[in-house]
Amino acid sequence: MTQRLFLDDPALATTSATVLTSGPEGIVLDRTVFYARGGGQPGDTGTLHWNGNETPIAEAVKGQGDAILHLPAANAALPPPGSVVQATIDWQRRHAHMRMHTAMHLLCSLIKGAAVTGGSVGADKSRLDFDLPNPPPKQDIETALNALIQADHPVQIEWVDESVLDTNPNLVRTMSVQPPRGTGRLRLIRIGQGETPIDLQPCGGTHVSRTAEIGPIRVLKIENKGKQNRRIIIALAGENEPVLSAK
Repeated sequence: MTQRLFLDDPALATTSATVLTSGPEGIVLDRTVFYARGGGQPGDTGTLHWNGNETPIAEAVKGQGDAILHLPAANAALPPPGSVVQATIDWQRRHAHMRMHTAMHLLCSLIKGAAVTGGSVGADKSRLDFDLPNPPPKQDIETALNALIQADHPVQIEWVDESVLDTNPNLVRTMSVQPPRGTGRLRLIRIGQGETPIDLQPCGGTHVSRTAEIGPIRVLKIENKGKQNRRIIIALAGENEPVLSAK
């Protein structure tokens, strides 16, 4: 089992850990800050430092059971089992994923009543697919999205009993993927405060702590991917790149 430190502290970029198993097929640690690929979000990259050595990690993925595999770069030196390493993620890349993933939750909140049929988080651009025949105009989505970001809503992690899915199944917006069950606990991401938050969904990904941390977002385009499937593609705006925002 690998303790997933990112579930409670997504801003933690490094930790010491003990190597449980080690091989070219992957390195398993007793604890990690590396997010394992899943839910549309890529796995983290980074390095393991040990006894003056360095092992570049190409990506973190899910292993058997509750293990996370840290995939070493080709021909990299491998830390032996039992050794203590310093596991450090590529923070710039992770933070871009955190900003994007949080923006996708805000986008989901704007497309009310439409189920999510797919999605992908990227450091440069991301997408959400909706069961939606008639999406709002691209300009309207971008304006509303940046207004939510600028309002600087808090983003909080909540752990609840998984039975909440039985009493409130509408928490789940995705059609094809259901939150895992069996642990008794469910991780929710809440954006906003009060009885009617901006967004409240089960999610195992990493997010920023406030929406203003996302920065300006552009809606690049809306694509037709089927009779009722619409893909909305967003991107982090550059420093001097104009975006549509509420006056």
